[in-house]
Amino acid sequence: MGACRTFPIPLSYFSTTIGLFALGLSWRYGAAAGLMPAWPGEGLLAAAFAVWLVLVAAYVCKILAYRDEFLSDLTDLVQCCFLSAIPITTILAGIAGLPYAAGAARVLVYAGIAGQLAFAMYRAAGLWRGLHNLAATTPVIYLPTVATNFVSATVLGVLGLYDYAVLFFGAGLMSWFSLEAAILGRLRTEAAIAPQVRGIVGIQLAPAFVGCGAYFVVNGGAIDLFALALMGYGCLQFLLLLRLLGWFAEGGFSMSWWGFSFGLAAMCGCGLHLLAAGKMIWLGTALALSGSAGVALLLAGTLYLVWQGRFLVR
Repeated sequence: MGACRTFPIPLSYFSTTIGLFALGLSWRYGAAAGLMPAWPGEGLLAAAFAVWLVLVAAYVCKILAYRDEFLSDLTDLVQCCFLSAIPITTILAGIAGLPYAAGAARVLVYAGIAGQLAFAMYRAAGLWRGLHNLAATTPVIYLPTVATNFVSATVLGVLGLYDYAVLFFGAGLMSWFSLEAAILGRLRTEAAIAPQVRGIVGIQLAPAFVGCGAYFVVNGGAIDLFALALMGYGCLQFLLLLRLLGWFAEGGFSMSWWGFSFGLAAMCGCGLHLLAAGKMIWLGTALALSGSAGVALLLAGTLYLVWQGRFLVR
């Protein structure tokens, strides 16, 4: 089957659930802080969980029936990084489910953490043998060691395992610092990324805001010097990406635009933290509204692709 047809759901589609879970969790925090009702966040988390189940089932089918494409995912320098989205979303699903089924949620959390570490050993360490190239050095390489560890830190902090949370936060932070210069150097000096997949550059928004969200969990939610520094760098990335919207749009809207979603959702969460603390109200409002609106626009664009029959790969 895999030899004559392309599997219609690319691995990168897991980015949709990352964004939906992350925004739902940001809204859950907003509800806990008394800034908004609980039902929008819980409803979005339920929808994200349903989409996640569908994508997991679809990828299992890909492994079984489209084995050649699955093996291609493992060896492709770009697509391989998106495999990290599976443990990331597994952890996020666990966080979402903690208030409802704590035992099952913990199973998802620990399975996701173990999975992301195993994949990092395969992917990140494997590339230390000189197997990577500059063209593939795009923001997607943040996923295996930066996003995964920040998300792991977040959930461990939620579970009260603060010392372990700090370990993972440090792993994510140092991985981010070590990759940033290489990624930005490639974006500045090498050939432009193809129009149809330029949305992956939107991942550049995520490390600062996602890292700040993880930091809030390990520091008790204090708006301190380091938190503001992370938000400041995140705001700079947001402005730079806004400047490039016309460049992103040259290929029209595609599912690659969901690369923005994790950063947008985490940006919303950082804004809600500012509002809850009563600090920099104007900035908190701007971050919360911009992040939420950005994910809403991505969802609207996706529904438009579905309506046009362009959602599935043919």
